[in-house]
Amino acid sequence: MLIAPNKAVSIDYTLTNDAGEVIDSSAGGAPLVYLQGAGNIIGGLEKALLGKQAGDELDVSVEPEDAYGEYSAELVATLNRSMFEGVDELEIGMQFHASGPDGSMQIVTIRELEGDDVIVDGNHPLAGQRLNFKVKVIEVRDASDEEVAHGHVHGEGGHQH
Repeated sequence: MLIAPNKAVSIDYTLTNDAGEVIDSSAGGAPLVYLQGAGNIIGGLEKALLGKQAGDELDVSVEPEDAYGEYSAELVATLNRSMFEGVDELEIGMQFHASGPDGSMQIVTIRELEGDDVIVDGNHPLAGQRLNFKVKVIEVRDASDEEVAHGHVHGEGGHQH
């Protein structure tokens, strides 16, 4: 069975950056299972897997525009420590939910602490990076009507959310 929209797909993968450092991998764990065409995985990888079948292995490089986007300096802001009311100790790497420029909720990460200034970054940690995937297709099956309606694959035993 070929990977096509509304197919439940299981893949093993290793994700590296251009320096060859492993960023993420399914090795030693369960395969990643996603619903093709539902935007469950980054667009560049989903497009590369279209038409593949169980047993296929491929290397895919995904440019930033087809992954997490280009890095945007506009998503970096300096806030006053007082904006983090109720948080006793701020640390670099902490993440918070904040209102984005368009009013939607986004996650920001503390990048720097300088006195009362807290520099936060709303970019995805992989924004601006080419992502390199080594992928093996494990299984392709028809998604259930419920999975298609919900826009994602359900785990063994049914609903997992």
